[in-house]
Amino acid sequence: MDATANWSAQRARMVATDLAARGVSDPAVLDAMSVVPRERFVTPQMAEFAYEDSPLPIGEGQTISQPMIVAAMAQAAEIGPEDRVLEVGAGSGYGAAVLGRIAAEVWSVERHRLLAEEAQRRIEELGYDNVHVVEGDGTLGWPEAAPFDAIVVTAGGPSVPASLVEQLADGGRLIIPVGSEPRTQQLTRVRLIDDEVVVEDLGPVRFVPLVGDQGWPASSAPAQLPGPESQVVNPSRRSRVHGVAELIRECAEPFTSIDAVDLDGLLERIGSSSVVLLGEATHGTSEFYRMRDRITRALVERLGFTAVAVEADWPDASLVDRFVRSRPPRRHGFVPFSRFPTWMWRNAEAASLWAWMRGHNAALDRSASQVSFHGLDLYSLFSSRSEVLAYLDGIDPDAAAVARRRYGCLTPWQSDPAAYGRAVTSGRFAGCADGVVGVLSDMLRRRMSDVAHDGDEFVDAAQNATVVANAERYYRVMYSGSRASWNLRDQHMFETLQTVRAARGAGTKVVVWEHNSHIGDASATEMGARGELNVGMLCRREFGDDAYLIGFGTHDGVVAAASDWDGPLQYKQIRPSHRDSYERLCHDSTVPAFMLHLREPRRPELRDELDAPRLERAIGVIYRPETELQSHYFQASLPTQFDEFVWFDRTSAVHPHPAPAPSGEDELFPTGL
Repeated sequence: MDATANWSAQRARMVATDLAARGVSDPAVLDAMSVVPRERFVTPQMAEFAYEDSPLPIGEGQTISQPMIVAAMAQAAEIGPEDRVLEVGAGSGYGAAVLGRIAAEVWSVERHRLLAEEAQRRIEELGYDNVHVVEGDGTLGWPEAAPFDAIVVTAGGPSVPASLVEQLADGGRLIIPVGSEPRTQQLTRVRLIDDEVVVEDLGPVRFVPLVGDQGWPASSAPAQLPGPESQVVNPSRRSRVHGVAELIRECAEPFTSIDAVDLDGLLERIGSSSVVLLGEATHGTSEFYRMRDRITRALVERLGFTAVAVEADWPDASLVDRFVRSRPPRRHGFVPFSRFPTWMWRNAEAASLWAWMRGHNAALDRSASQVSFHGLDLYSLFSSRSEVLAYLDGIDPDAAAVARRRYGCLTPWQSDPAAYGRAVTSGRFAGCADGVVGVLSDMLRRRMSDVAHDGDEFVDAAQNATVVANAERYYRVMYSGSRASWNLRDQHMFETLQTVRAARGAGTKVVVWEHNSHIGDASATEMGARGELNVGMLCRREFGDDAYLIGFGTHDGVVAAASDWDGPLQYKQIRPSHRDSYERLCHDSTVPAFMLHLREPRRPELRDELDAPRLERAIGVIYRPETELQSHYFQASLPTQFDEFVWFDRTSAVHPHPAPAPSGEDELFPTGL
């Protein structure tokens, strides 16, 4: 697929999943969004993110609005093909271009000369001759071209500028974010009907401040968001940050080393919670693994936890479970943890936990009190399929033959599951959903007899059948938008957690290891605003205070990560945290390592000071320092997202082990990695 076709496909996906599926229904708006090339309105470095539903930086401290808000504002303005439209805040020119595809004539006012000139150049290159970008104070409108049938303001003001209302034609609509704080507004629609002004509230939004004679003074506007290394801060802001950092210092529980950390206070706060979720800010940091290991051992030994569930595939983790519970080995047709990113579980830090679990379990007589190990994820479409067939081959060859026929539909795609999703989405292939769901249904009908016969083996096989069904669906929906696939995956992981709790018996307590983005409450982050859920959010809904959510963070150091999916492991320097982030506040506390209680902190004002959303960093298996602000930061409210936060100012990479060649049983697994 060439670049042009790829951009067209991304625009089509954006319109279908980020706009139409979320309530944008105006055909003219959807048509405009499907043809205006957003990739032409951002820098080349940001082009790959052009069709993500998020704002992107464009210079001068300004952003190009997320596609959903551009479409929603255009729809709210009720623009017709004969309308004359004013846009306040041209920015990159993207919004003006979209409006130009709908209206007869568009004027767009931009206060930054360089942005105005660049926007006009893009507009001319694309041939939108009905769009005019001019430099000026947008709060005063553009009287030379008034009156306007619609005015769209792309920045938030303290009130509705009178000049803009005066420039509305009779029946005109003004769409503007309004709020008493520069970063918090309500989207407002103002109608002028026979000289009467009618105001409607359209919901909460967040825009850069509207600066001008009838907006915010320039001093209220935030400085351009620079790279994380920048220290340009005005004196009043520096004093405020210092105060919050000092409050963190006063409330923190410092520790000098992971081995010596006193966990008494943490365990007391966890109390009777039956689900403890341990996060990580990266997928490749040694300190996060070792601290989670330390906490997990304490939870097992002192609070009676009997299961560990992690962000890994079910069949791979099942092999670890056999090892740690000294269950009979079973031949398997795949190399565990050999799928990218191998370093996430094939590392010395994880192996240390597994060795400890095996030793701990060996001293226990009853299997119910032993600690089990489980994978929550759903990427193992084909290894899970093989495990189901192997189970059925051993107990019911006829059922195995039926399952093999149904699963046969998937065989052409076993080397590239993502290609299966592309084929189904393109309409070239009907898909295998009926077959894989049929196998799962047959497995579940066997439940009573098989559980009585071989308990753990049936649970393992049934969960593998569930993984196949959900993975098949996941690979289909991943081409329909990141939100749908994200939600399906986290819903699957939560339901798998419930399966583990039920299988291990009443009163089971589970430790969960996943990335912060999965275990922190999504409703306290911009993920929730995008309609995304996660395991932490679902746990809070289901268990309330019986779930205890612990996040992790770092300022800088070295991390194991790749530059691209399926790329080689690299050791990358983590950039110092952004000046407007929670991580920078923790760094400024000058405490190298600490635990910070957030649910009921030592000083109640800590929650109030940290509650306002700030940037938070998330590094997964991919790390791109060169685009870190856009690629790895998101808005969150830390004390609502987590009950506790564990901090390491400087961190180091995990110590990975290579996967063995797939030439037979790995008898020393996992300690022989």
